[in-house]
Amino acid sequence: MSIANSKEFRDLSPKQIVPKLADRGDYVASESTFYRVLRSYRMMNHRQSFKPPVSKRPKEHVADGPCQVWSWDITYLRTPVKGMFFYLYMILDVWSRKVIAAEVFREEHNAHSASLFTRACIKHGVNPDGLVLHSDNGGPMKGSTMLATMQRLGVVPSFSRPRVSDDNPYSEALFRTMKYRPDYPSKPFETIDHAQAWVDEFVKWYNTEHLHSAIRFVTPDERHYGLEEGIFTKRRAVYKQAKSRNPNRWSGHVRTWDPIKVVRLNPDKDDNLQLMQKAA
Repeated sequence: MSIANSKEFRDLSPKQIVPKLADRGDYVASESTFYRVLRSYRMMNHRQSFKPPVSKRPKEHVADGPCQVWSWDITYLRTPVKGMFFYLYMILDVWSRKVIAAEVFREEHNAHSASLFTRACIKHGVNPDGLVLHSDNGGPMKGSTMLATMQRLGVVPSFSRPRVSDDNPYSEALFRTMKYRPDYPSKPFETIDHAQAWVDEFVKWYNTEHLHSAIRFVTPDERHYGLEEGIFTKRRAVYKQAKSRNPNRWSGHVRTWDPIKVVRLNPDKDDNLQLMQKAA
């Protein structure tokens, strides 16, 4: 029991403990004896003196306007060399779905994420104090340079659970939209300039032309810069006129075209339940 619970062996099974002991010239007991003794003391589960950490859901963050909650992630872009990639860093405003910044680098490094975030705040005139920045758990996201930058600027860090992509859904959806575009290159990007040029064109289309279904079919720029209400007012008028011309084609009210007021990142379960009850 003393050996099995030691710091060296407490995370190992008897099938690994016995050979490791033998490698250093020690024989204490067979694997079956280790198992029998551990079983008699009900020690067949995790044998550390504390329970392994439980991965909790990220805290809910709510945005009711632009530049309150940002999400960012990194995706690979193929190069002509097998096994080598360019790395696209992309920051998204969760409320408006506007791509705030997108830059291609030759390698993953937390210094890139720190500099990109800082430049994005300057470019868009954003005071980062209190801004929530959500990301995955990778090294570039949690590196010392990035964390120090966020702390210095007063940014509220938010991280997904390890290996849980659903905790960062907005960035995941953005990359999916990008890679399923009809003009997404079927061949690798020849140079980093080639990759950046394509990304710049995609961002321009996404922000200024793409009618986003999750924000009632306006562009991210229209929502980000406060133009959506005027668009919805015109749409409501069109629908109202259409109903007055042909009332028999309408079984109920016309489409409201109301804007989405609040966007939630990783909503609490209680909030999801309340929304379902209201819908019912």
